[in-house]
Amino acid sequence: MIQKISKVTLYVENQESAKEFWLNKLNFVVTLEQPMGQNLVWLEVSPNENSDTSFVLYEKELMKKQNPETNTAHPSIFLSTKDINSTYRDLKSKNVRVTELMTFPYGSMFTFYDQDNNSYLIREDK
Repeated sequence: MIQKISKVTLYVENQESAKEFWLNKLNFVVTLEQPMGQNLVWLEVSPNENSDTSFVLYEKELMKKQNPETNTAHPSIFLSTKDINSTYRDLKSKNVRVTELMTFPYGSMFTFYDQDNNSYLIREDK
């Protein structure tokens, strides 16, 4: 039986700029970074060292060469926060592009965009 979601692969244009974005703008940490062979690096980032889930940052062009059938379109990803207002202010102060903060009966949310203009939803559930 499936126990948890462990990893989500984000196909990025440039692994180093993606790493910089997640570490410096979102305060994530590198949880695994190791060579995979010829010019390949397996790179995982997470909100903290003890996170059960990580993002694997993988370059689109490398994946297309390895497996041309792979869909490298960006997945829909929801992130959670306990303080949406603080998170919103923090990302704006770091010049991360964000949408307006929306509030609904079930919670508040906004979208932000990474270095490759991929969108992510951050949500605070009530």
